[in-house]
Amino acid sequence: MTAFTVPTHPSAPVAWWSGSRPAERLCHAVGLLLILSGLVHLVVFAVDGGAWYGPVSWRKPVTFGLSFGATLIAVTWVTSYLRIGSRLRALLLVVFAADCVVEVGGITLQAWRRVPSHLDMETPFDTAVSMTLAVGGGVLVVLLTVFAVTSFRHRPAGPAGMALAVRSGFAILLVALASGAAMIARGVVLTRTGHQQAAYHSTAPLKPLHGVSLHAVLVLPVLARLLSGTSWSEPVRRRIVAAATGCYVAAVIGAGVWAVLTY
Repeated sequence: MTAFTVPTHPSAPVAWWSGSRPAERLCHAVGLLLILSGLVHLVVFAVDGGAWYGPVSWRKPVTFGLSFGATLIAVTWVTSYLRIGSRLRALLLVVFAADCVVEVGGITLQAWRRVPSHLDMETPFDTAVSMTLAVGGGVLVVLLTVFAVTSFRHRPAGPAGMALAVRSGFAILLVALASGAAMIARGVVLTRTGHQQAAYHSTAPLKPLHGVSLHAVLVLPVLARLLSGTSWSEPVRRRIVAAATGCYVAAVIGAGVWAVLTY
């Protein structure tokens, strides 16, 4: 009797993981851990209670964990479409992952200490944490700007509409970085001049702009990737991505106008 064996194929997640480079695996793992950290602190907030808004709350470790984790995973995936050397990309991604850990770690540490994470110069330790987060923010700006410039110097690869999605995502991400830098700079000036409470409140007008523009680098490329699985023609898919990009830009402009009017 002849024995027959049923061929087995690895599941999609296994195949994706085995096909990833070590740096990509590291970044995806770190991103998932940061997201998990955010979810854990959401549970902590539900149990411990307290205010959701304000310089001292569980909101920060929740939102920063989720946001940094999602952004790290998104950037790791999106940069695979960039025409950039594999070693340089791996180096930039590893530094980016380490910086994300430092940012979320510092914010989480201060939340557990019940003190503000940013713009807090009350003690030498708090000042060190605050300045570390500020420097880390500067590193983020440099790394993501390199990726953004690369996306415009050489047309990104990928399915129809992906080039526009990647370029637009990184361009809008730069708006998020600029608004974040503006919040920190304004807050530091107010803190140094003795207006601590004003420093905490000064960031409010720019927060919607920062939040809206932060995740275009994930939303738009995901849309382009999902459209590639449809039967629609490439011109149609490109028009859909272009329309979505226009809507996203309109939302960013709206948040920017609101920031100007309320600043």
